[in-house]
Amino acid sequence: MATATITRTDQDIQSDVLDELTWEPRVRPNEVGVTVSQGVVTLTGWVDSYAKKWAAERAAHRVARVRAVANDLAVRLGTSAERSDPEIATAVGRALEWDAFVPVETIDVTVSAGWVTLHGEVQWEYQRRAAERAVGRLTGVRGVSNGLTVRPPTRAAGDELVERIVDALARSGATEAERISVRVHGDTVLLDGDVHSVPQRAEVERIVWSAPGIAEVHNHITVNP
Repeated sequence: MATATITRTDQDIQSDVLDELTWEPRVRPNEVGVTVSQGVVTLTGWVDSYAKKWAAERAAHRVARVRAVANDLAVRLGTSAERSDPEIATAVGRALEWDAFVPVETIDVTVSAGWVTLHGEVQWEYQRRAAERAVGRLTGVRGVSNGLTVRPPTRAAGDELVERIVDALARSGATEAERISVRVHGDTVLLDGDVHSVPQRAEVERIVWSAPGIAEVHNHITVNP
């Protein structure tokens, strides 16, 4: 009986993910294959840009009861989207320069066969994510490896910081704050507990990364739809 329940639920999730991909204007649903096993979604097939691969992944994460997404989509560039590595490197440099949230002077860029690798240091996690988003949207990019390290300008404040994080979680309404355990060790935050969806899990982590002095977040929160 338990197996039948899991199978029926997985079929429902698969149907919802396919509907969400149809609803997502940046992705052609016929490009993406979807399988689900115990709430874990696997995306297969190929798309013609890294930005589409990212958009398909985000669409799957938005569906209720999804526990995790394995993105096995391949990026195959069409002739019109092909760019040489020097062209991509130049475009990456310009994209980072034009993004107001990215400290371009602390970032090094390597491009090999269309794959972009970012190195260097930033002071905040939002800067690290902004750099990856700016690069991932560019034509000709096959993939992005974000090797940027977060080096905060201030030190974390221990027990006081835990209280501030818990207050921020309670203010957000993203999830039930009492379901989340927060511990701070030096400049590292450890998160435990459970939430109802992948977007909730991601939002909790985003809120924690906004705390001053944090260099690492270990997110052990589980998704229990």
